[in-house]
Amino acid sequence: MPLWTGRFKKSLDKKTNDFNSSIPFDCRMAQQDIRGSVAHATMLGKQGIIDKSESDKIVASLKEIAADLECGALEIDMTAEDIHTFVEGELTKRIGDSGKRLHTARSRNDQVALDLRLYLLDQCKVLEESVKSLIEVIVNKAEENYDAVMPGYTHLQRAQPVTFGHHLLAYANMLMRDLDRLYDCKKRMAVSPLGSGALAGTTYPLDREYVAELLGLNGVSDNSLDGVSDRDYALELLSTLSIIMVHLSRFAEEIIAWCSWEFKFIELDDAFSTGSSIMPQKKNPDIAELVRGKAGRVFGDLQTLLTVMKGIPLAYNKDMQEDKEAVFDALDTVIMCLDTFAPMLETATVNRENMRNAAAKGFINATDCADYLVYKGLPFRDAYKATGMLVATCIDKGLTLETLPISEYKAVCDLFDEDVYTAIDLDECVKKRTVKGGPSPECVLAEVKAMKTKMDNWNK
Repeated sequence: MPLWTGRFKKSLDKKTNDFNSSIPFDCRMAQQDIRGSVAHATMLGKQGIIDKSESDKIVASLKEIAADLECGALEIDMTAEDIHTFVEGELTKRIGDSGKRLHTARSRNDQVALDLRLYLLDQCKVLEESVKSLIEVIVNKAEENYDAVMPGYTHLQRAQPVTFGHHLLAYANMLMRDLDRLYDCKKRMAVSPLGSGALAGTTYPLDREYVAELLGLNGVSDNSLDGVSDRDYALELLSTLSIIMVHLSRFAEEIIAWCSWEFKFIELDDAFSTGSSIMPQKKNPDIAELVRGKAGRVFGDLQTLLTVMKGIPLAYNKDMQEDKEAVFDALDTVIMCLDTFAPMLETATVNRENMRNAAAKGFINATDCADYLVYKGLPFRDAYKATGMLVATCIDKGLTLETLPISEYKAVCDLFDEDVYTAIDLDECVKKRTVKGGPSPECVLAEVKAMKTKMDNWNK
């Protein structure tokens, strides 16, 4: 039975009812709906808005309903209009007219706004753990490969030597910032809109702060219109989820490239690869490709809610029912991607030899060659030009800077001496990059240590 009967003389058309119903997706907020109702009923009894004995009766029955749903003794009626209708209907079925007093001083508008906030806060905890797990895998993998020399790239061209550990830690830093965004998002999410009513509050003497305290929230909304009609907390979360997927997609793209025969920097475990139905030699990085593809899905969820909200006048409009499927889908997708990505990376085999061989090509020590001349007193622009001439010579003769005779060096600049070969040695080039945040093994280990300290603090 809909909660809005009385004015209407006809039942809702069956197809229209199905179109209007939200229980197929808002049923996942059942526990949060009950938690909010328990807090609301407790406050109603405390304030004397309903009799304390009835308040206690409602709270006890709501907790029983929650337990029955949890253990499977009670199933949600999927013909109900929404989860709020189902819970209130089940409550009234169990305790009679007392159950009808629960909705005193409350609208579905502020009720659903509260439920969504509570649900997203709970899911953020799950999301945080998934992000942390991936960070831990990355940090451990970086520590294992702190000194594995590989080419760093710009424009997908070999640029300068780095270490694989350093490259991995770039993604750990991105995910750390994602965690910070989540924490920040939760501050604005943890606000109770209950008491806003349909849009104009209520004449009952509510204690809104008490309800917020019972629910573990930071405070209450300051404006009843804003309390029921905005979803910026959901948009903020969707934005954060989208940024996480940007980072995962970029990482996935590199893994896909690194697995190719053209790179062969890593090999994914068989448990995280698939084959071809026609080409027996294939080992495809499908999991990474799916992560890359699902990024677009999450971006679409953000765009969906932005579009829904952009033209809605105050206060509540039924359009806002579209908020849940978008944010639920994005959460489910991101958590699934994170929980699949972590073991995929953890079990991957790193081919240090191929990385080192790739680093030996492409003149990625050219900057170090120029810096050698700078340390000898030559202005950088002149050193840059001289090194460029040497690279051109190497290309013409099929040599590398390491194999180019010293006579060729001196022909370009007489400041060159035999010690140039030490200066341009790849391992030496990496070791010298000791500026904080650099790729040297020393810096990588320092960054790993700092990351692990942060991770230890997570568990305190």
